[in-house]
Amino acid sequence: MLGACGMKKCHQEALKRNRVSLAKQLVLKELLEHLIEKDVITVEMVEIIQAKDGSFSQNVEFLNLLPKRGPKAFLFFCEALRETKQQHLEEMLLSTIPSQNNGTSMLNQGYEESLLLPVPESEILQKRQCLHNEPMEYSLDNGDGPHYPQVKPCTPEFYHAHQHLAYKLISRPRGLALILSNVHFSSEKDLEFRSGGDVDHAALQKLFEYLGYQVFVRHDQTAQEMQAELEKFSKNPAHRKVDSCIVSLLSHGIEGGVYGVDGKLLQLQEIFRLFDNANCPGLQNKPKMFFIQACRGDETDRGVDQIDGNERADSPGCEESDSDAKMQENSRLRLPTCSDMICGYACLKGTAAMRNTKRGSWYVEALTSVFAEDSRNTHVADMLVKVNGLIKHREGYAPGTEFHRCKEMSEYCSTLCRDLYLFPGFFPGN
Repeated sequence: MLGACGMKKCHQEALKRNRVSLAKQLVLKELLEHLIEKDVITVEMVEIIQAKDGSFSQNVEFLNLLPKRGPKAFLFFCEALRETKQQHLEEMLLSTIPSQNNGTSMLNQGYEESLLLPVPESEILQKRQCLHNEPMEYSLDNGDGPHYPQVKPCTPEFYHAHQHLAYKLISRPRGLALILSNVHFSSEKDLEFRSGGDVDHAALQKLFEYLGYQVFVRHDQTAQEMQAELEKFSKNPAHRKVDSCIVSLLSHGIEGGVYGVDGKLLQLQEIFRLFDNANCPGLQNKPKMFFIQACRGDETDRGVDQIDGNERADSPGCEESDSDAKMQENSRLRLPTCSDMICGYACLKGTAAMRNTKRGSWYVEALTSVFAEDSRNTHVADMLVKVNGLIKHREGYAPGTEFHRCKEMSEYCSTLCRDLYLFPGFFPGN
């Protein structure tokens, strides 16, 4: 056990000067395990820290304890920051200590080169890219914990002014929603723990419930289990009684597919096929929304500098057949196999999606924010354009890594045939 004598004055000053930033940005869970291993803190101290409500309060309690844990506590804390991929916080601390008396030459020697090189989210990611060239979401920290905004309700006046050009969306519930969230992956497959993934599914569940959907959430499933769950969901007879449907997939992925926790791929086209007009008649002519939070490649978008302006990184009808042919046609209306779908993707083809370990993925955070604020008077396609705008202006913060100032760009594709307003909180007759 380290002695109870105090931490060096210069190290205490570094912690004090950066206290607010540390309280906001520290991710403690894994870091505490490293400090227990080094006898910097005890299990009892961890229990005291974790008894506090919220990550900010827990970080404050930790920062109160750390200066009392002996002269080596600061050095072991910096080492733990590196081990948990929070090097930017170590850099921030070291930059405030005068070099002639900081006593950290042992930190700078031997680690200087590694801080200058791009650092992946983990060695697992590095191994995966070398062996398989398969991508995954990157985990970036810059801010405090999750925020779950309340959905603002639609007014009767807006509904009556717009419902004639929109999909019918007045059922209670509005529809069924399925969220498949994979966070913990088999260690044999080199797919990393999706830190922050739990924030995503909680945020989407709250959003969909606020919007009036009956929500089903499934966690950590293999590709086969995901396939079975999606088939079961697509065949739910309740779809006939409601006006729409939502499917959200949160996992690691590549272009055209998402991973189960067993490292096997589920093809997106197979998912869409389950909900097309042939395989899901209960949702014919009803809007079906898909939201995919997963990588679609392994390229990190480095962005480009804008060189002009002040903005910051800112059918006509049917062909007529002859009358004889018309007379012979079956009178039943025909539908294309796939229609009335809209799918939002977190990133572009070939690129990686970004995720914050405290606030969740960039895309889900933007999606929940825009839908909560604007679904009362904006249709879904226009809301996804707003989401694109938020993602366009977001930038990675991970000094010392290749992901510092990285970018992401979301997109959507649509076969919707009418405006899709969600009309939150409005039910005719109420």
